[in-house]
Order: sequence, then C-alpha cells, then structure tokens
Amino acid sequence: MTLRATAEVPQGHKVAVRDIGAGAEVRKYGQVIGRATRAIRPDEHVHTHNLAYEAVEHAYEFGTARVSIPAAAETRTFEGYHRADGRVGTRNYVGVLTSVNCSASTARMIADQFRGAVMDAYANVDGVVALTHDSGCGLVPASEGGRILQRTLRGYAAHPNVGALLVVGLGCEMIAADSLLPGSEDTLVERLIIQEQGGIRATVRAGVTAVRHLIEELDQRKRRTAPASKLILGLNCGGSDGYSGITANPALGYASDLLVAQGATTVLAETPEVFGAEHLLTRRAVSPEVGRRLIDRIGWWHDYMRAGGGTLDNNPSPGNKQGGLTTILEKSLGAVAKGGTAELSAVYEYAEQVTARGFTFMDTPGYDPVSVTGLVAGGATVVCFTTGRGSVLGTKPVPTIKIATNTEMYERMREDMDLDAGAIASGAATVEGIGERIFELVLDVASGRATVSEELDLGRDEFVPWQLGAVT
Repeated sequence: MTLRATAEVPQGHKVAVRDIGAGAEVRKYGQVIGRATRAIRPDEHVHTHNLAYEAVEHAYEFGTARVSIPAAAETRTFEGYHRADGRVGTRNYVGVLTSVNCSASTARMIADQFRGAVMDAYANVDGVVALTHDSGCGLVPASEGGRILQRTLRGYAAHPNVGALLVVGLGCEMIAADSLLPGSEDTLVERLIIQEQGGIRATVRAGVTAVRHLIEELDQRKRRTAPASKLILGLNCGGSDGYSGITANPALGYASDLLVAQGATTVLAETPEVFGAEHLLTRRAVSPEVGRRLIDRIGWWHDYMRAGGGTLDNNPSPGNKQGGLTTILEKSLGAVAKGGTAELSAVYEYAEQVTARGFTFMDTPGYDPVSVTGLVAGGATVVCFTTGRGSVLGTKPVPTIKIATNTEMYERMREDMDLDAGAIASGAATVEGIGERIFELVLDVASGRATVSEELDLGRDEFVPWQLGAVT
C-alpha cells in the first residue's frame, strides 16, 4: 500500500489508511485506541485534533491466549556476586540507608567521602550510595503508606546488589532504624543513630570509619559464574513516542521471552500505563487468581485517582503527544509489548519481593523514578528502560540499560543511550534481531559492563519511594 499524506505529518505520528467516519472506532495494534471526533480521510494525519479517548469495556479472559516463547538452545550464564540466600547480585555496593528524612544529609555526607579516585583501590566494590528519602516520620507505620515505605527500605537493605549496609537514623522517628536491618547472614551491617552519637559531625566521623571497614571486607568478594536463571530484569519505559510500541518495546519483549526461557524472572510495571491493555495480560495469566489480582490493582487505581480528582486517562504527557501518542489506550498497548508473549506467572504490589520465575507484573505508578524504585526494592538486579523522547534515568545500586526507540533521538543523545532500536522502523533490523542484542547486553551488564548511566554516576537522586497516605 502506498500512502501520500495530505499535509506534513511529524515523525512517529499516525496516518489514516482508510476512511474513518465521525464517531467511529480508531484502531492500532488491532485494538481500539479511541474514537474519531470528526470524519477522517485516508492519508490524513490522526492525532488530538481528530481523535479522542473513550473508555472501552473489556470482557476479561484468563489463560486463553496461546503462549509460545523461543526455546533456549543452551544455558547462558553471567558473572555475579553470590549471596548466602541463593540470590546473585550484578553489582556489589555499600548502601547508606536512612530511616527518616532527618538523617538524609548525614548519609550523603558519609557517602560523599567515597566518591571518585578513593574507590580505585577496591576493584570488587562498585561504590557507596546514599539511599535517602523524604519520609519516615509523621507517617503511621501500620498505614498503607507506612507499609509501602517499610517494604521499599527493607527491599533495598536486603538487595543482592548491596553487599554491605550502614543504616543511619535520627533516633525519634516513627520508622526505627533497627526495623530496617536485613536478616541476611552475609550482608555486612552497621547502624548509627545521630542522637546517640552526639550529632551530625560525630555521626559522619563514625560513619566514614564504619564504611571504610565495610568496603575493605566487601572487596574480598569476587564475581563467580551463575546461570541466567538467577537474573531478575525490571521492564520500564519513559518519554515514550509513536515508535515505542513498534521498535524498542516489542524488542525488549522478545529479550524478556529469551530470559524467561532461561528460567529467569522479568517484571513489567507502571499500572496506569497498562490501563486499557490489561485484558491482553489477563489472557496470558497462569490462573484466574493471577488475572484477577491484576484487575484488582487496576480497580484500586480507579479509586485512587477519583479520590485525587483525576482519572486514569489523564495521560499521555505533553512529550508523549509530541512524539505521536494520542490516547492512554494507544500508549498502554505499546507499553505492554515490553512483556513479550510469555505466561503471566504472578502479580505483585509495590516493592513486594518478587519470588516467582517467568514473566510477572508489579503495581507501580507511571512516574519513572518511583516505578523503578519499586522494581529494585522487589529484587530486580538489572533494569531495561525504553525511551523515545530521551529520558535520562540511572538507578543505583542496579544498572539501567537505556534503549532508544528511534535513531534520530539516539544520534542526538548518543552519550545517554545504550542501544538503538530505531533501525526496526526503517526495516534495517528486526524485532527479533534487536531483542537478541538486548538479551546479550543484559548478560554483559549483569557481568559488570558499565551502562552509560553508570559512567555518569547517575542513580543517587533516583531513589524515590512511593509516598501514600496522610502525614501528621
């Protein structure tokens, strides 16, 4: 079919391939993405001026989709840090974790003493990262928000990429420092309380001494071979565009399937950005219970948004629309492609520990730092992040691989992207071919290859726990 646009159409935007009557359904990916607000001619630009969101009622099915993933021809491996509980880390960090915002500045002062050349003497330690946040007091620990914060902090404290931990508290907060100490027998742990130490300066001095000892002991641990089945890959996207659903996202989905075939775990997230496409995931659920749990989380989000005076269709963002995405349905249908074709084996709440093998889902907001923080707290040891507009994310203590959806942006922001999937759109590459490249890159990064985010030392400011509930 040959199309000649009737007017200039920006890159990544849609063009009608046939007549669409006013009020008629508009389809992409074989699914409804909205209704025409006026008659649309063939070859005409389709976007916000003539297409609008309209809710679509889906009859949910469970486990009805035919699921087929590529078979693993051989067992693949990576070089990682083996932990006593059987998990394998892809990095070896010292974490300086705060129980409350009141100790955040102190934690940063401690961690800042171990940046740059001072770490060159420790080949087996990836760095010291201050994990600070804006809460921890004035929030009832037993509330939903309190439970989420504690799950997140404990998930980072016990993360396989954190070999040693210093917990820094103030002393009078509602979430006590001691409640965050991991139970793992091989995580090296210290704790300091500012009020007990005699103030910030005394705590910083004691913290620097403690971290120096932790680094020296942690440096004795080395990478060893592990099967790819030990990996947990977080799947996220941000700054999406019209190419996301046809290039980087399906390619990442293919890589996800390759990892699942190895016995590994992959985790899709961002519940508001699967809204309208959740019926495609429930069809792949291993059981009705798993499918219903996803629907329940969508229902929770409807209630949450109503309480805040919003709706789930308050999306895409201005940048998404500039990139060609018109409705949340279109965005979600492209976003779920990151999950490949494997069965949906489990659905988790935010920051809940991911224990199932195979393709899974975690309930997170669409805001990238908050979403990825939940994935890491749940145990993700590598994150793949697709972007069309050019998001620049880093997530210590976990490496983040950034995948460009279009070549124009990749060339413009080459120093911030790890891989270009744009060649799929031009026909110079296939989804499967780029998916295999992503798969190989995940194994390389898991074995220690630095991502561009790591080269820039990003990730100190992207630890952003989801904050819910009243603060008194």
